This record gives sequence, structure tokens and C-alpha cells, in this order.
Amino acid sequence: MSQPHAREQPLILVVEDREDDVLLIQKAFERARITTTLHVVRDGEEAIAYLSGIGKYSNRNEYPLPWLLLLDLKMPRVDGFEVLQWVRKQQGFGLLIVVVLTSSEQLKDVNLAYQYGANSFMVKPLDFEDATNLATLINTYWLQHNRFPAATRQAPLRISEAKNTGRNNLTTD
Repeated sequence: MSQPHAREQPLILVVEDREDDVLLIQKAFERARITTTLHVVRDGEEAIAYLSGIGKYSNRNEYPLPWLLLLDLKMPRVDGFEVLQWVRKQQGFGLLIVVVLTSSEQLKDVNLAYQYGANSFMVKPLDFEDATNLATLINTYWLQHNRFPAATRQAPLRISEAKNTGRNNLTTD
């Protein structure tokens, strides 16, 4: 993943099933005057579809790959741990920043998230001021000060495409 350029604005994919938490995150980013685009999906299955570019997410102009995944753990259908494992197995997403943002404070969840490849584990704030401070922290650290390796992001190929092109999903600049 290269640094965001003027032609490509950073995007955060929020994977969260609770509407009140989605609204809190969106309002916190607005209050902090952070203009980073947030796309929201409601469960892990939808997150995998978005990242894979399948179904309604096949148009990368409308649904570009994210710079950062803000991932809840406790969700229906496919939970955050399963999404995290899937992401880290995809050749093109090894460098995708995954920040777990969950209500769980259980040490076993923290340990498992890091074992599966999370870059950070944060507990959801309970009030709006703390949520705004967290949004500022995420933006400042991960999207402004953090330096990415010299690589570009590409969606994972379907197996048939990979065989036909011989392309891997991570290319250097």
C-alpha cells in the first residue's frame, strides 16, 4: 500500500452490524472534521464481498479498496475473527491495516485478534467525546503519520483469473 496520493483519497471500510455504533463512528468523524470517506458494511460476509469486489461491490470506482478496515468482532453470519483470518490469507491484502474496534475487553479476544493479524485492538468508546478523540487518533496515526511499504493494493483474483493471468495481487511501485 502506498501513501494516499492526491488522486486517491484514503477510504475506511467500517464493518459493524449495530446501527447506533455506525452512527456514532460517522458522527465522530464528522465532529473531528475528518474528511476520509467511510464505507459501511453490516457483517463479515458483506465485508468479504466488498473486499473481493463481487456482486454489488464489483465496481471499484464506486467501491474502491480501503486503506483501513475498522472491524467489529461480534457480528452475525461471519464474525470479525473470520474476516480477519480471510483478509490475512488473501495475497493482495497482507498489508491492509486492520483495526479491531469492538465492545469486548476480554484478553482472549485481544490475543486472538493479534494472532490472526490485527494491527490494532481498540475498545469502542461509550460516549461521543471519546469517540471523536478515537476518530482523530485513527486518522492521525494510521492515515497521516503511518508509513506504508512501497506496494499497491489490488483485489484478490478469482482462482480462474489468477491461473489465466499469472498475476499476483501485490505489486511494488
